[in-house]
Amino acid sequence: MTEKRDHGGGLDAAIATYGGTRSDWLDLSTGINPLPYPVGDIGTDAWTALPDSGAMRRLSKAARAFWHIPDTTELVIAGGASALIAQMPSVWPGSVVTIPKPTYNEHAAAFEAQGWVVQSEGRADVQVLVHPNNPDGRAWQVAHHPCPTIIDESFCDVIPQDSHVGQAAELDRVILKSFGKFWGLAGLRLGFAICPPDVARKLRDRLGPWAVSGPALEIGARALEDVAWADAARERLAADAMRLDKVVGLPVVGGTDLFRLYEVADAAAAQDHLATAHVWSRIFPYSKTWLRLGFPHPDRWGQLEAAVDSLR
Repeated sequence: MTEKRDHGGGLDAAIATYGGTRSDWLDLSTGINPLPYPVGDIGTDAWTALPDSGAMRRLSKAARAFWHIPDTTELVIAGGASALIAQMPSVWPGSVVTIPKPTYNEHAAAFEAQGWVVQSEGRADVQVLVHPNNPDGRAWQVAHHPCPTIIDESFCDVIPQDSHVGQAAELDRVILKSFGKFWGLAGLRLGFAICPPDVARKLRDRLGPWAVSGPALEIGARALEDVAWADAARERLAADAMRLDKVVGLPVVGGTDLFRLYEVADAAAAQDHLATAHVWSRIFPYSKTWLRLGFPHPDRWGQLEAAVDSLR
């Protein structure tokens, strides 16, 4: 049976259960930067014309410079990291994939949908490592491994010094990057695969032409070229992580500078309690005690503080 994909979000369902309007709610169920990159004005051509090769080249150049991608490594750009994850099982032959648990289940669902056996440890035809891991923030040291390795770095832009992008030049290493989380523009749908040439060729064949919209190409290039914004965002997010730990006042299991994971007596009860104050959190089907929170917008910390005061 294909594993159900379990995500943050789902605010519409929370509103239906607990009431209020979207503006009343503080959605902390996703690990998305609450202060997104400023989009600015987008030219008419980006909306009305098919994306051209010049826009793709600009974004590719910006991405290569930002992530220090080796010249021998290819870059594939897609409409979100999820679009690339869905293609991973068709890139290599095999039938068994190792995905260490706990982690988010998008990868497992993609492999199971194409008939692979998913295991949490042991030898396999492919392995997947989420670095840093979602939800506990575990960082992986990836040694030489005999099978192809997918390293999902969707949350790694807060710790660029720990990236494994340099390994993408090695045989059968694929590094996945998500644009929506660090830059706070999840709705833009933009993702990247840094990989060997043979993998890039297969991915491009499967994704087809115009895999990325004109506005996404334009906004993505601007953001990746803006190194000063990225440096300032990392500094702010690191401060927010420390502030959140202090405000929540619960034992910290782990996390990153985009989300924090806490230990509670009853995660479902804690989520319910916060929801009555219109704060939406993340819990997990495999843990009865883990509660994950993202960061609020700077103007909304007071709402969170009031909600967690009555939680402790």
